[in-house]
Amino acid sequence: MNAVKLRVGTLVITFESELMKMKHFALMASFVTLVICLLVTACFGAGSGYHVVKTYKLGGEGGWDYLTIDPTSRHLFISRATHVIVIDADSGKLVGNIPDTPSVHGIALAPEFGRGFISNGREGTVSIFDLKTLKTLNKVKAGDNPDAILYDPSSKRVFAFNGHSHDATAIDAEKGTVAGTVKLDGKPEFAVSDEKGEVFVNIEDKSELTVIDPKKLEAKSTWPLKPCEEPSGLAIDRKNRRLFAGCDNKLMAVVDADNGKVITTLPIGEGVDANGFDPDTGYAFASCGEGVLTVAHEDSPDKFSVVENVPTERGARTMALDPKTQEIFLVTAKFGPRPQPSAENPRARPPILPDSFVVLVVGK
Repeated sequence: MNAVKLRVGTLVITFESELMKMKHFALMASFVTLVICLLVTACFGAGSGYHVVKTYKLGGEGGWDYLTIDPTSRHLFISRATHVIVIDADSGKLVGNIPDTPSVHGIALAPEFGRGFISNGREGTVSIFDLKTLKTLNKVKAGDNPDAILYDPSSKRVFAFNGHSHDATAIDAEKGTVAGTVKLDGKPEFAVSDEKGEVFVNIEDKSELTVIDPKKLEAKSTWPLKPCEEPSGLAIDRKNRRLFAGCDNKLMAVVDADNGKVITTLPIGEGVDANGFDPDTGYAFASCGEGVLTVAHEDSPDKFSVVENVPTERGARTMALDPKTQEIFLVTAKFGPRPQPSAENPRARPPILPDSFVVLVVGK
């Protein structure tokens, strides 16, 4: 029986010549197809394995913005225009509601003090609530249109980034009082903390990134992000000191957190508004409103590659990464036809269909 060798690239496959004479040629075709599939997988990778694994149908009225997860309590906090809904991240069941948050944008958690903080854009305030009871304790005055909000463990302060007044309000997380204000050179968007004495914030209208000293309450550096335009989302790899900025021109800029150098840019979907980084897997994420979650991988601190664009749903532009399960939570809804632009509303948005709001859980 003569052996036949098939060479594909550097791989050599050996099989017996009698296979060529089999009556059931379909078997041979299936064998070859399998080999080709294995080769393609070996050459080009099998992707991240991420996909939508669950959908929580929540309904309700109003838009949304940022969402935040408490990995210990398993509470997922979701902004809903005038209030914050709280669901169980594992079951999708509603566990609470935090009312009176006009034009809420984001939620920050300070678990060591048992408190959460909510940025109320229209009111120019920050709501302080109890993490266990979910009851509002107080409101403090912020700047004009507080948007992104975070807790910095190194200074024990919460920072609310004010989009219209171009500054950040610092709040003592334990006392619940305003500690001061940081002036910024433009419109701040999302921000992250390295938890060691620096806070980083995107300056959207200047396409820059500013470094804040959270104890001195001053901007210490500002770095251009070119070719990144209008950065919104931001994530951090604290170990390797890398920042991931989501840009309006369909790029994710990878930035050295020590000197501001743009190491590389990666192509992502359209309409990014949030980013995430998983230190356990090395995956960096960009949630994009066109309906994809771009997944990139940190091959090394100076080398990054796009793995795939995971299909989600239109409008799923913000995300929360669960460090416990490594799942990603996104929120969106169904939309009606876009209205014709008018003088009063030149950038008309399509209406949100009633009771169509959902949480998408992306995992493996």
